[in-house]
Amino acid sequence: MTYSGAVEVGGPADVHELADLMISKVAVGPMNNNAYLLRCRATDEQLLIDAAAEPHTLLALIGDSGIASVVTTHQHPDHWGALAEVVAATGARTLAGRFDAEGIPVPTDVLVEDRDTVRVGRVELTARHLVGHTPGSIALVYDDPHGHAHVFTGDCLFPGGVGNTHDDPKAFANLLDDVETKIFGALPDETWVYPGHGNDTTLGAERPHLAEWRERGW
Repeated sequence: MTYSGAVEVGGPADVHELADLMISKVAVGPMNNNAYLLRCRATDEQLLIDAAAEPHTLLALIGDSGIASVVTTHQHPDHWGALAEVVAATGARTLAGRFDAEGIPVPTDVLVEDRDTVRVGRVELTARHLVGHTPGSIALVYDDPHGHAHVFTGDCLFPGGVGNTHDDPKAFANLLDDVETKIFGALPDETWVYPGHGNDTTLGAERPHLAEWRERGW
């Protein structure tokens, strides 16, 4: 079936089947958070991005094979609400951005820096540190050798704009600068964007609006 990235809380996961990686997207919790389960097709090793809420839903998605690791994109509570339960059930190691780890109540096993490699089986993703929504938000970039890139942006980039910076002009400028430089400046228009809430998009769909976002200030 064709992947759309449109999911609803209580509904089924949507699965993006790539040559080397399976990406399952599910919506959970009262803030309609997206959680993403990545599975290496060569090894069946799995990684979860944002154990946001509804541990029963996430554990059902993970299945009997478990997960090797779980990445928390940033320290806001709606992105780690089920982290303790998921880690307790799976024994997964935890990863988070170095400058957000102290704000996550579950201990972080691996402190992630800008450009660090995050692995799931034989698949490699590159972390990008993005400042503004939180001090230590990270995005994960998968540069698919068989196609276009894919980026998991947490709450730093959505269809229609960057993440909430709470009317702080400096934080907004920092976030937009980082997103422009590290995401738009480094990746092509075909790059698929998987945000922390709501529908997916592509960099090509959003790129023409960067100047508009900067002018409006949010």
